[in-house]
Amino acid sequence: MKIIVIGGGIAGLTFAMNLHQRGLSCSVYESAPEIKPLGVGITLLPHAMREFCALGLENRLREIAIENRESVFFNRYGQFIYREPRGKFAGYEYPELGIHRGKLHMTLLEAARERIGAGNILTNHHCIGVEQDDHGVAVFFKEFTSGRQLEPIKGDIAIACDGVNSAVRRMFYPSEMVAFSGINTWRGVSRHKPILTGRSYMRVGSIETGKLVIYPIVDNIDGEGNQLINWMAEIRQSGQPMNDWNKPGKLEDLFPIYKDWRFDWLDVARMISSADQILEYPMVDKDPVERWTFGRITFMGDAAHPMYPRGSNGAAQAAIDARALAELLAKTSNPLEALLAYEKARLETTANVVRTNRQHPPDYINIKVDELTGGKPFQSINDVISQEELRKISDDYKRIAGFSLESLRQS
Repeated sequence: MKIIVIGGGIAGLTFAMNLHQRGLSCSVYESAPEIKPLGVGITLLPHAMREFCALGLENRLREIAIENRESVFFNRYGQFIYREPRGKFAGYEYPELGIHRGKLHMTLLEAARERIGAGNILTNHHCIGVEQDDHGVAVFFKEFTSGRQLEPIKGDIAIACDGVNSAVRRMFYPSEMVAFSGINTWRGVSRHKPILTGRSYMRVGSIETGKLVIYPIVDNIDGEGNQLINWMAEIRQSGQPMNDWNKPGKLEDLFPIYKDWRFDWLDVARMISSADQILEYPMVDKDPVERWTFGRITFMGDAAHPMYPRGSNGAAQAAIDARALAELLAKTSNPLEALLAYEKARLETTANVVRTNRQHPPDYINIKVDELTGGKPFQSINDVISQEELRKISDDYKRIAGFSLESLRQS
């Protein structure tokens, strides 16, 4: 079986390693001329780590990551709302790690090259189309750097792992647009002394008046005890244009929102103003579609289910896709049946995550408290809402997103 993987990101590389683990081979074609450690932070939740541990990558990832001990919620005045343990500290079999996305990507690339061979991961191959007939598929590429058309690659099936702006998906949904609801985001990394436990994942404020997600991704970044702190700022601003993925972020675009955020446990204004790097992104996803599989072609990861970059679920769902399809392909001599079975197993599950991230995201706790207080400070959170009610909100999100303690124990 000749399997063509379009895209060398988290989904494509994880899929390649899952295939190799089951005795199947593939070739991966990546658009970028060189795979580089780009981006800022990402959180690997227990259901993502389950997949990476199954590939034997736990120790490699732990060496370059920080294990989260707790998740803590605050309002925009820095007042404590809710705290819960995370990962192994919450009883999971698998840890929860904060990691630089570029380091994650390079670790996956290194492991994939070792296992499937560096010659089976080809860069500078930008997909421009796929054709199929009863006998196989032909994938058409051009060089990203020169635009020169390359010889088509022929195989039995093609898996589109080419991201939120997937060229393959566009063939089947040509009029589809990303859905932008007026929420823009900025991501940055700053050098800072450890905050709270130094292993804390913090959500502060809400999207209506300014929200921050903050967590460490590198320990002792400078030999002086400072950590590299990843932060993401979000704000809903009606009438504002959508941010651009390809532009560096500007401090002046977001600083006015957070200039007065100085708490007894963190000077937010100082942290974001001292950032090493700021990137801007729009908060976008796409409406779930009724099918991913078209004969010998199917979608995976962000090409299949683009979701809001909140809740740290995009990478997890991509890794689960990869294992699910590899397992099915290893069990059958009919790859078309495997592609359809994969779609049946994963399509509605991931559509639920997309919808949940829109309607009841993991920071719904903060939104709920703001609704109950009218966005004002409170004397005690227990006068506003009980810790049991807040725990239920958190547990409901984990259940729908597929990483409740019970669901991982049963799977």
